This record gives sequence, structure tokens and C-alpha cells, in this order.
Amino acid sequence: EPLLNYDATVASLRILMDGEGFGVSPRKLTLSTVGILPALEKLMLEPVRPNLAISLHASNKALRRELMPIEEKYAIEDVIAAAQRYPIPSGGVVTYEYVLLGGVNDTMAHARQLALLLRGSRAKVNLIPLNPAPEIPFLPPTPAAVEAFSRVLTGYDVMVSVRRPRGQDILAACGQLHLKRAAAPAPVAS
Repeated sequence: EPLLNYDATVASLRILMDGEGFGVSPRKLTLSTVGILPALEKLMLEPVRPNLAISLHASNKALRRELMPIEEKYAIEDVIAAAQRYPIPSGGVVTYEYVLLGGVNDTMAHARQLALLLRGSRAKVNLIPLNPAPEIPFLPPTPAAVEAFSRVLTGYDVMVSVRRPRGQDILAACGQLHLKRAAAPAPVAS
């Protein structure tokens, strides 16, 4: 979570965006956060800001609390309200990351709840179907569920993109890299 390491994150952003550093346009950088509100409010006052992505992964308090314990401290409605006040570079939109978990957060009711939370705001939802792996206790959504979820959001005039998985076959897709660990070498007998 970058906003839990605010000073280092902002120092890095300044270097990345500075013309004498890397010179990356703020429109080409995105900071992804679960919504640590005091730090997000502070970031809004910085002279140079990147785009903003908020990890939601749920459409209501109860489910978000189950999936993301940070909900206990920073409520989904407060996070969205703060994100909507965030001054996006060049009048862009806030991206909301939503990992679809089969049978957990991918129903039409969840899609409608999310659409109602975001309708009329500067928002884009990035739907990310879960990349399965034996160590992950969730299942991916069906392609039909992904399509239906997306249709509900667009029906409420919420912009949507669907991340297409790549690298699943070698456990290199989003969310899978931490699972592949190298085995420790066996001790050498002397």
C-alpha cells in the first residue's frame, strides 16, 4: 500500500514526474491505493499528482469488510467521496479496480450496487477476473458473469474496461506472482 509509506511514495513520484528526473507526464502515472484517507487527502494538496486508482473489490460495506479489512477504518463511501475530490491530471477519471471472484462479488446485484455507488461521477471501473491458482481460495468468474457485470455497469453509464488475463499458464498473471516461490536448496552434507 503506497500511501502507508507516504513520504517515500511522494518522493518517488516527484522524481518520476520531474523534468530533470524521468520526466514522466502525470497523465501516464497511476497510483493505486485501497484508500488510506489521511494520506489521500494530503496527496490532493501536492503540486504534482498522478492519476488515481482505488482498489474496491466489493460493492457494499459488509462484503468489502470480509475481503478487505481496511473497510473497518476507511468506509467505502468515504473512500469514493475522497477519490471524487481528487484533482485528476487533465480532467481525467478515477479508476476503480474490482477483482471479480466467482460466486463472491460477481452477481448482478453487486454490479447494480457498484453502479449506483459510482453513477454520475468521474469514474471508470477496471474489472479484473481472478486469475486462478491452487493457493488462492477463490474461483474465477465465468466469462458470462464478467460480460453481464460489465453490461450492468455500462447500462448505468459507468465506463468499464475488462482486463484480459495473460501469463496464467506460468502463474505470471496478475495476483499469481507471489505464489511461485523458489525451493530452498538442500543443505550440503559435509
